[in-house]
Amino acid sequence: MFDLMGMMGKVKEAQEKIKVVQANLVHVTAEGESGAGMVKVTVNGHRKVLTIEMDDSLINPDDKEMLRDLIVAATNKAMEAIEVKIKAEMKSATDGMLPNIPGMDLGNMFG
Repeated sequence: MFDLMGMMGKVKEAQEKIKVVQANLVHVTAEGESGAGMVKVTVNGHRKVLTIEMDDSLINPDDKEMLRDLIVAATNKAMEAIEVKIKAEMKSATDGMLPNIPGMDLGNMFG
């Protein structure tokens, strides 16, 4: 028989764990590169850019557009990488806690 009260308790417990994981995402980082590693961007799990590193040879006032493009590309790669890490952290927080109900993805309920 379906235990609604038990499930609600598990959901509340999962919500508490997710709050802790979300707070700790500030310490999870990912890096994206472009231009064969000439530009590197590091972001955290709160989707904030932490650092931008670039090779000195790219700093050319006559070619600002290329530098902008490389920074955008590296930032987008870092954001894609951090999304994967965020989902993994959230999944580990709720793994085994929530019931597997066909057609319902409860793991993404809190993301």
